Amino acid sequence: MAQIHIPNEIPVRYLPRSRGANVFFGVLILIGLVAFFNTMSWDAPRAWRAYVVNWLFFTSVASGAMALTAATTITKARWNWSVRRMSLAFSAFLPVAFVLLLPMLGLREGYFPWIEAMATDPIVQKKAAYLNIPFLLARNTVGAALLFGAFLYMAYLYLRPDMGLLKAGAGGGGDDGRNRWIERLTQGWMGQKQEEERSYQRLARLGPASVILYAVVMSIFAFDWAMSLAPHWFSTIFGAWFFMGALWGGVAATAWVTVYAKGRDPDLNKLMGVQQLHDLGKLAFAFTVFWAYLFWSQYLVIWYGKLPWEQAWIIRRAEAPWSGLTLLTVVLCFVVPFAGLIGRRAKITPWILRLFATVILVGLWLERYLMVVPSIHDSGAIITIWEPLIGFLFLGLFLWSTRWFLATFPAVQVWQPMVQPESFEAEGPGE
Repeated sequence: MAQIHIPNEIPVRYLPRSRGANVFFGVLILIGLVAFFNTMSWDAPRAWRAYVVNWLFFTSVASGAMALTAATTITKARWNWSVRRMSLAFSAFLPVAFVLLLPMLGLREGYFPWIEAMATDPIVQKKAAYLNIPFLLARNTVGAALLFGAFLYMAYLYLRPDMGLLKAGAGGGGDDGRNRWIERLTQGWMGQKQEEERSYQRLARLGPASVILYAVVMSIFAFDWAMSLAPHWFSTIFGAWFFMGALWGGVAATAWVTVYAKGRDPDLNKLMGVQQLHDLGKLAFAFTVFWAYLFWSQYLVIWYGKLPWEQAWIIRRAEAPWSGLTLLTVVLCFVVPFAGLIGRRAKITPWILRLFATVILVGLWLERYLMVVPSIHDSGAIITIWEPLIGFLFLGLFLWSTRWFLATFPAVQVWQPMVQPESFEAEGPGE
């Protein structure tokens, strides 16, 4: 920690607002909407499966990036001082994700096979206390509201001291949108020192609570929108597999946006240096190994037990026609990033790091697809061009919200949390 150099004065830098970028994001959103409604016209179940897969992927990446922020808050990490705002930027997608969740809550028999099975299947009937629509609606709505609200409050606590410094200084640089947010986020201002101490203390309490909430709510999403689609099958590690993959996606997305920001401003390029890239690359590599560990942990127990109801989920994805996609997912999620990120050069070279971050994110999208679709796919092509095209709706909103955040708030956190000395117990002479 002593080797991490943080400048005494951090320049205020924003991503420049870009009309061209907004037009590009708008085109992505339009393509996604057209693809969704077109698919609805000839195969509504396929359209909704693609919608759910993309919601799970983009929501998990945004939540995973915020969980990374929470984890570094808990550990009082300083290595990410210049890229913390990159992770925090994904909080802007969470209100959008909550709105996009609402149509999913209207899905019934066409998506959840356990609804019809509940009338005749004794195994499913034993799960009725959990598998029922009122409880599903309640836990998803309340869980998403609590998790997204906690992460948004975390973003507020990190932003508020910066807004005070900007208000006392140059403000938003003549940008009306930035100035309006400065005014909103500094209401009831108590003074810079008091605000910094208040944010630090509240973040210290919120960090552990938000990580626990993250694990619980993300497990609920995994159980409800993926695991319950094979109602006879269950796995106690499924939730952890899902939310740790989401955290990995958050690391990869943070690395991707960091490289993007470095190329947009020479000061950002200097502040987000080799050390930050190296650490993000090491995290991406470490979670590559951990993903394989969780995958193998689940597979090994199923293979060793040889119980038919446990094997069904794996066999479905290991045999034709799904075996090719499963193999591709393993290659993208483990083989390629493991081989590519094992050395130092790949971690510190911006374009190479972004390349492998992209590979990881594509692999995680396929993983989410394989978690959901094989359990409820009946006939037709296992994947078409329409599933990724529907994903453009989510991608456009995801990129727009993230870039809006970095163009509205400083791309590097100006206020840096205080560092309290660690307490050590001195060993006294024995009696």
